[in-house]
Amino acid sequence: MSTTQGIIQGSAPAEAGIGANLARALENCGISVIYQDLGGHVIWARNVPPAWSGDAIVAGARDKDFLPGSEAERLWELKRAVLADGVSRTIQISVPDATGARWFNIWVDADRAGDAVRGLLTTAVETTEQKRREQTLRTLLREVSHRSKNLLSIIQSIATQTGRYSGNIDSFLLRFRGRIQSLASSQDLVTSSNWRGARLHELVSGQVARYCADPQRNIRLEGDNPYFNPNAALHIGLALHELAVNSVSYGVLAAGDGAVTIAARRGGGEQGPADLMLTWSEASAVDPGALKEKRFGSVALERVVPASLGGAASLAFGPVELGYRLTIPAHNFEDE
Repeated sequence: MSTTQGIIQGSAPAEAGIGANLARALENCGISVIYQDLGGHVIWARNVPPAWSGDAIVAGARDKDFLPGSEAERLWELKRAVLADGVSRTIQISVPDATGARWFNIWVDADRAGDAVRGLLTTAVETTEQKRREQTLRTLLREVSHRSKNLLSIIQSIATQTGRYSGNIDSFLLRFRGRIQSLASSQDLVTSSNWRGARLHELVSGQVARYCADPQRNIRLEGDNPYFNPNAALHIGLALHELAVNSVSYGVLAAGDGAVTIAARRGGGEQGPADLMLTWSEASAVDPGALKEKRFGSVALERVVPASLGGAASLAFGPVELGYRLTIPAHNFEDE
């Protein structure tokens, strides 16, 4: 007789040892087993989940004694079908507890003696964590889809407006690539924060510092360092990009020896003390006549960005100084 056969056909003490070890193995794997007679009365049970009102699972108890009424009815309907034809079936049930619903996959098998069914064997495995992961994944996928549509909408707007104010294809491609890179930089910050957003100083570093010969000398940061939500981070990043490109073309970043001042302070806006006033100021050599030539940069700064934030903005530039003021309502940021 082989070793395996000896274990299967061993003496009563050996078989009792197998039963104890199997019960331990079931517990280790989180598997519950209940055996019931043809009337659905419990004969024995092993490793019953605490959420199943385990104290009520005693000899003679039925499903309705330890499961919620609606789930007990569903499960008994399935068991009656198994009793009728002897075919195994599965079902998923949920049981409420203090932490919320707990989910279980149930397998119901007929215990046969020849052609006759003499009982029901119910096996249950808890799948709560898997169910929660699936629900979280579905939520995340919906969020990714929503954010992707928003991002595509922003890109479409940038492409349209850039094309409208570009004289030729080369000019369009140059400006469009720069703006897409700006969005990508801000998006990287948002993604790395698990979609929470980005701080103002991080946006300045990503959007302005790369245009500076010496960022520590060329950029002066004053006031607060708010944490912007994802939508605000993308649009404020775009505004900083436009201001930096303008400064490289006409302002202090072109020469490399001056500094732009970026300040953020609460309570400076017109919409209430909770709003944030973001300002950019620098020396500028722009011809005042440029104010009459509304290109995408000024359109983005004065219309697109404030409209996306629900705020307001003003842009003034001339032969001596450039100043930009953006009022950002409180729902776009946190103070942390």
